[in-house]
Amino acid sequence: MEEQYRRTLRRLRGTRGSPRVLPEDTPGILAWLEQGEVTACDLLPSGSNYTFLTAVRHQGAEFLAIYKPRRGEMPLWDFPQGTLYRRECAAYVLSEATGWAFVPPTVVRDGPLGIGSLQVYVDADPDANYFSLGKDRVAEMQRITLFDYIANNADRKAGHCLLGNDGRIWAIDHGLTFHVAPKLRTVIWDFMGQPIPEGLLADLMALRRHLAPASALSRQLRRLLSVPEVQALSGRVEALIERPAFPRPSSGRSVPWPPV
Repeated sequence: MEEQYRRTLRRLRGTRGSPRVLPEDTPGILAWLEQGEVTACDLLPSGSNYTFLTAVRHQGAEFLAIYKPRRGEMPLWDFPQGTLYRRECAAYVLSEATGWAFVPPTVVRDGPLGIGSLQVYVDADPDANYFSLGKDRVAEMQRITLFDYIANNADRKAGHCLLGNDGRIWAIDHGLTFHVAPKLRTVIWDFMGQPIPEGLLADLMALRRHLAPASALSRQLRRLLSVPEVQALSGRVEALIERPAFPRPSSGRSVPWPPV
């Protein structure tokens, strides 16, 4: 499967040329995602939901993006059908609101197979994942750990942590997030029970303020999630602030399968 993915990437790049560097400012990147024309759309070989590697043309240049259409979502017993693409975008919104900014820019828009999420493709080391990166990138992994708790991520596999060619740690695949019931499943349990560093705790306290019911952030999230899901998010942030320690596994299943 991995080799098929690499062949798809090489073919798309070979026919489309090297992608242009996106604008440095966030509004510019989001505008490119929202307004660009999808000029190629190749189904990736792995995953239970349909995921496409796309080329997007804007202002005479092309860049790569990941497209996840609502139509390609497989029904799940515990998540409302047809909502995973919105959760992908909500994860980006939350990542930006914390200031941690490790989820690639993501928008909801129409595409070749209808409405879905479109996310900037991250050029990354294909051999790196959480298991190879964790010990050397502790600060970034602590942020991802807290993010996964407040986003209630049910599927943090090691391969969802990327080492970008820009040297940054990126986190992807957030369709199974924001459920109202506890769903946390992750491979990152290294910090369980440890005190949350002061800087990260300050970020959470700022996030609590931004999540006030009438705030712009809450209104933005309610366009992507249900009201109870946004309320549950606020509750998880409050729980970490009241007991400022990294979460421990619950009594149920706490690690996704496969782990990578």
